[in-house]
Amino acid sequence: MSQSMISVSSLNTKIKSLLEATFMHILVEGEVASVTYHTSGHLYFSIKDSESSIKCVMWRSSAARMKFRLEQGMHIVIEGSVGVYTPRGEYQFYAVKIEPYGKGALALAYEQLKEKLKAKGYFDPAGKKTIPKIIQKLVLVTAKESAALHDMLKIIQKRWPLLEVVIVDTLVQGENAAPQIARALASADRLKADVVVVGRGGGSTEDLWAFNEEIVADAIHMMHTPVVSAVGHEVDVMISDFVADLRAPTPSAAMEMILPDIQEVMYALGELHERFRYMWQEKIRQKENALAHHHELILRSSPVRKLEEINRRYEELKNEFARAANRKIDKERTILPEIEKNFSQQMGFVLQHKMELLGYLTKRFEMADPKKQYKKGWAQISIRGRTISLNRLKKDQTFILEDQSARVEARCLDITELETTT
Repeated sequence: MSQSMISVSSLNTKIKSLLEATFMHILVEGEVASVTYHTSGHLYFSIKDSESSIKCVMWRSSAARMKFRLEQGMHIVIEGSVGVYTPRGEYQFYAVKIEPYGKGALALAYEQLKEKLKAKGYFDPAGKKTIPKIIQKLVLVTAKESAALHDMLKIIQKRWPLLEVVIVDTLVQGENAAPQIARALASADRLKADVVVVGRGGGSTEDLWAFNEEIVADAIHMMHTPVVSAVGHEVDVMISDFVADLRAPTPSAAMEMILPDIQEVMYALGELHERFRYMWQEKIRQKENALAHHHELILRSSPVRKLEEINRRYEELKNEFARAANRKIDKERTILPEIEKNFSQQMGFVLQHKMELLGYLTKRFEMADPKKQYKKGWAQISIRGRTISLNRLKKDQTFILEDQSARVEARCLDITELETTT
């Protein structure tokens, strides 16, 4: 044979050298056909177009820096180089960076995490804790030397200087910021404060990205203390804003939202003091009136007061009676001569009438006298004072015979009826 022979390993090695030298730091675009997140942290996937596919791998160090999660069907652009796995003679693409096609990786990661946390109930309004109206102790989780901290302390001193403030220092940007923020939040939760404010000033999306990390969202969701998220400027909306109990557009605005204005409080206290003073004055006046009323009732119901009232009423009635009697006497005095005249006349008429009646009765009496009524030889018959006729007597009945000269008691021995002649 004119050609020299080489081993399989040598061939694969030459191919490896050729491919790796030719295809270094290239960009490949395609659709994710399959994806596997290995427990080792490595990422194994494949991409395809309408005609072919290629296997890809991203080692753990590069995969850890990815902001979004790779999913099947996703249209991506990968950066890396082609390599050969010589033991099996297989080539694959070694990715060092992956970006969504036509969309930034951070934007995709933001949307993916937002949907994930929403499905887990992290944004549910029913789970939000109420921010207290009166805050006595406040914890600020931010960078100790940051302008945001300076602004927040300035607002606190102006609005509510009575507040106890605890500062928990932490990184607020960079690769190590998210874990530090999560640990700082856990520490702040143990301080038994009324409210925890986590945040920082403005910056780029990359600068603020720590507040879009899942570890920070988990830390906020697990806190027992109400949390206010105050990150960046008003246009910046972080994942921490959705998870927190209250979102503030800026750190300074957070202080204005949760802290009362001491001047307004003093004014309100002044009004309350005036209302309280007026209310108590009115209560005292009512109680004094009630006391006077009860005192009057006690006096009215006391025996001494009753006796005084009876005596007073007696004197009034006595005087009234005396006045009425005097008026009556005075009135009668004016008509007394006429009464006397009328009385004399009436008495004269009555006496004359009585004298005439007496004469008449005397004549009647004389006429009724038995002694003058019966003729000689006749007598009146009576029994127990009652005059009866002879024919009504009964045998053996006792009766009285009386004429002008004598009165005789007799007994009927026999009765004989006589015939009446016409």
